Amino acid sequence: MSQSSKMPRNPERKKDTRRRLAGLIAAAVLCGLALALGMPGAETGTKVVQGGLIAAAVVVLGFTSLRKSGIPTKILAGLLLGAVAGLAFGPEAAVIRPVGTAFIRLIKMVIIPLIFASLLVGVASLGNLKKVGRIGGKTLLFFVTYYVFALALGLFLANAFKPGSNLPEAVQVRLQAEYGDAAQQQAQRAETRPGLGEMLVNIIPDNPVDSLVKGDMLQIIFFAMFMGAVVTMLDKKKMQPVISIMEAVNDIMIKIVEIVIRLAPYAVFALIASVVGTFGADILMSLLRYSLLTVFGLFVLAASYPAAVRLLARFPYFKFWKGIFPAQLIAFSTSSSSATLPVSMECAEENIGVSKEITSFVLPLGATINMNGTALYQGVTAVFIAQVYGLDLSLGAQLGIVLTATLASIGTAGAPAMGVLMLVIVLRQAGIPLEGIALIMGVERILDMFRTSMNITGDIAAAAVVAHTEGEKLSPKPKEGGIAG
Repeated sequence: MSQSSKMPRNPERKKDTRRRLAGLIAAAVLCGLALALGMPGAETGTKVVQGGLIAAAVVVLGFTSLRKSGIPTKILAGLLLGAVAGLAFGPEAAVIRPVGTAFIRLIKMVIIPLIFASLLVGVASLGNLKKVGRIGGKTLLFFVTYYVFALALGLFLANAFKPGSNLPEAVQVRLQAEYGDAAQQQAQRAETRPGLGEMLVNIIPDNPVDSLVKGDMLQIIFFAMFMGAVVTMLDKKKMQPVISIMEAVNDIMIKIVEIVIRLAPYAVFALIASVVGTFGADILMSLLRYSLLTVFGLFVLAASYPAAVRLLARFPYFKFWKGIFPAQLIAFSTSSSSATLPVSMECAEENIGVSKEITSFVLPLGATINMNGTALYQGVTAVFIAQVYGLDLSLGAQLGIVLTATLASIGTAGAPAMGVLMLVIVLRQAGIPLEGIALIMGVERILDMFRTSMNITGDIAAAAVVAHTEGEKLSPKPKEGGIAG
């Protein structure tokens, strides 16, 4: 019986594999033809043909390779096709960016209630303040340790490969002309930034409702954690309705994201097409050595996370990679750890096996304050700009960069373009000309996509390690569809 029941399946599976492979080849050929007509195409007729070829590639994939695929595979296809569209149409591809913007706004719509509810429930469910302090201490230790490691790795790579030592003067002049104003705006933002003491005090909200309205994430996190801690001190029966309401809010927000995430492949297509079309391959080639070195460093950092999880939490290396891939795709496309938070939470719970009480505590905290990918970027960029200007940074100066960047990361997590803002602070401390920021602004958005993916990878790795140290047995849950499926 078993042999006869298996017989019909193998030919069907082979047929399905051949269909998928044929679809991929056909789509690749169509995209190749579209790019061969020009990047971007000059004539209107050429652009019409290119659009038709890309649309045909989408249709072919839809009926073949993506026919029975999950959301992550479709998102990856949207990312690749978006890059092709961006190269083919150039700046005109930005016309479809509102599709991606609408998706990000839909996701961000649930972030504040999700973080507030999940953190409050997470802290309250830990049971006592001693456990809250223990888990919080482990989480912060992981984040800070990895932050310093990532920053040191960036400094090492920049010193070893010297990406700024051969940037042509003509390219420097062009970049300064194109992005000088943007660099000056970031420098002015840094001037008005409060000191460390004031930032720490500002974490405490004087009006929690106002913090919720303004979306001040650090104040929201403080209030939610403080309120959750107080809940643990009160009578459990009286507090159960509060916890139940917050759990219901959390579940509703996650369900909204599960519905919205179905738009992700189209949104990713629009976002990537807009980014590639706006910045193009030209600016990337001008800063190729710097960009490749930064991306290489981020991949080294990425490879270390599952290794740390394997070593510290006994979870298989490649299974961790596979489990977090959907969250990495969303982070790469949106460049927002907060927008990726619902997907990160589901990946950690469903694919890694971290309990809800740990993810509810660690991941919202990580989405706001954990910036390991940004730390590596700062290390490479600071030395790169110094090399362009012929400055020789001493060991003391580079240790100062590590200290300043670590302190600067406190309290700045909610700011837009935070990576560049922190970079201004680091450059000023090291005595590196702030005008050098203009040199990297052209590829900042692209690199932001990579480093955000690393930031959320670090968040999930921290949750896995903390869960293991708390005695949890990590194991993927049975698939039931949803975001991570």
